[in-house]
Amino acid sequence: MNHELPKLPYAYDALEPYIDATTMEIHHTKHHQAYIDKLNAALEKYPDLQGRPVEELLLNFDSLKVDDADRTAIRNHGGGHSNHSLFWKYIDPANQKDELLIKEINSVFGSLEEFKKQFSESATKLFGSGWTWLVRDTKDSKLVIKNFPMQDSPIMNNAYQVIFGLDVWEHAYYLKYQNKRADYITAWWNVLKLI
Repeated sequence: MNHELPKLPYAYDALEPYIDATTMEIHHTKHHQAYIDKLNAALEKYPDLQGRPVEELLLNFDSLKVDDADRTAIRNHGGGHSNHSLFWKYIDPANQKDELLIKEINSVFGSLEEFKKQFSESATKLFGSGWTWLVRDTKDSKLVIKNFPMQDSPIMNNAYQVIFGLDVWEHAYYLKYQNKRADYITAWWNVLKLI
């Protein structure tokens, strides 16, 4: 069974004016699809891995019995597939505020405003391409803001439970915001409905 591009539960223009329809369509149908295609190609010689959900591959990443080149491809493209699948869910316009999450954020970070400031600074300062996530550490259940380079997934080897994340690869924002990552991050808060 091959991995497939998940359908979005909203139209490409649903996040306007903050994220434009053209960026959403290219991001979803070209970039995310490319990660899936390359993940499927990397799994071709491993029939026992082909039917597994990408999350299972990443949760048990270190125990995968694959060649080094394929391990890199699964990490990069499996991570890209998983990260994007999560990203689409958190920017869904139908999402409702999560009052329990807001309460926990206030407790850990002092206030929602302080959390947003710290998260935005972390995302702005991330060198190169990657992701900024709010995650729960699986060891102590504490909420933390973490940056991950490239398409590394926070769920690899069951290190973190994802709360939500922000794609700060240029393909996520360059058409509308060019090189102004900070402007994109500011706009993104308007489409993240959970908090």
